[in-house]
Amino acid sequence: MRTTDGRLPGPEIWIRGPAPAPEPPPGPYAAPPGPRRFSWIGTHGGAGASTLTTVYGGHDCGRDWPGPDDPPSVLLVARTHASGLESVLRTLEVFRRGQAPAGLDLDAVVLVADAPGRLPRQLAQRVRLIDSVIDVYRVPWVQDWRLGDLSGTPPRETETLIRLTSTAARRVR
Repeated sequence: MRTTDGRLPGPEIWIRGPAPAPEPPPGPYAAPPGPRRFSWIGTHGGAGASTLTTVYGGHDCGRDWPGPDDPPSVLLVARTHASGLESVLRTLEVFRRGQAPAGLDLDAVVLVADAPGRLPRQLAQRVRLIDSVIDVYRVPWVQDWRLGDLSGTPPRETETLIRLTSTAARRVR
């Protein structure tokens, strides 16, 4: 059966041609989001949160919870001595019980060496306990940091921490 102008009937696309490509839906960002930012929280005095903020970037909360304008992604910081590891366990318990401020995202624990060399067995066992609950990043003893020189590159052993904090563009020792 032919149409009045003599053509065979067929799909509408033959008549009107291909449809234009649909516009992509608008995204939530005008531009792609930048690198993820973190709030460093020291679980005890002298944990090293300020040093890590200077070296790896992010926001230093000291020993306070992040404020409403601070990044909600949290990295807990502690030294690897007995009281430092105990303070991490207490802070992890606060998160486990849901007593941390709403909206915070606990990403990892960063343990900063309290002395050069290997950890004693008792402390290494506590680190393994923490690591069984959450990701743990270890920062070795850096003599330059002790002397106040934070201008060098981060230690090679912290490459995974560098990737996590989006500072991979830095050269590693």
